Amino acid sequence: MAEDEKPLLIKRYASRRLYNTETSDYVTLEDISEFIRGGREVQIIDLKSGDDLTRQYLLQIIAEHESRGENVLPINVLTDLVRSYTTQATSMVPDFLAASFEMLQQGQSQMMENMAKANPLAKSFNQMPGMDTIRAQQEAFLKAMTGGGVPGMTGKTPDEDAPSKGAAGDEGLDDIKKQLADLQDKLSKLSK
Repeated sequence: MAEDEKPLLIKRYASRRLYNTETSDYVTLEDISEFIRGGREVQIIDLKSGDDLTRQYLLQIIAEHESRGENVLPINVLTDLVRSYTTQATSMVPDFLAASFEMLQQGQSQMMENMAKANPLAKSFNQMPGMDTIRAQQEAFLKAMTGGGVPGMTGKTPDEDAPSKGAAGDEGLDDIKKQLADLQDKLSKLSK
C-alpha cells in the first residue's frame, strides 16, 4: 500500500449500516475484514457524531473470528489482557504489545529471507495463498490493540523499554513477556 494512500472511509449511519464512500454501497464487517486483509487501511466514522469507531469495529471483527473458532489468541493471553485493564500496567501494555508484534513480524520476515536464500523454491512459500491474510490479520490485531499507532517503538527490547518491576499487575505482564520471548526464541531457531 502506498504511503500517501488515504484510508478507506466507511460511514456508519444511525441505522448502524456501514457505507463505503468509495464505491457508494453498503458493506458488512466481513467486507471490511477483506479490505484489511488486502492491505487497505480503513477508518470508520459515525455520520451523526463524527466519532471514530475504527477501534470498536476492529475489535468486533477479531471477536467474531475468535468466536467462530479461528483462535489466534490463547486464553491465558486474553486473560492477561483483561487483567491489564484493571491494573496500573494498562499504560505500558499497548507499547509492549506493539513492540512485541513488531519483533514478531521482523522475525517472520527474516525467516522468509533466510529460507529464500537457502532455497530458491522457498520464495514461492512467501506467495502461498494465505500468507497475505496472516500478515494482514497480524497488522489488524496490532492496530486494534494499539489504536492504530505503534507508540514507544524505541528499538529497545520490551524489557529495556518497560518500567521497573514491582507495580501491581506485573505478574500478568511478566507472563505475556515470557510467552513472547518463547515465540521469539522459536522464530530465531527456525531462521538459523
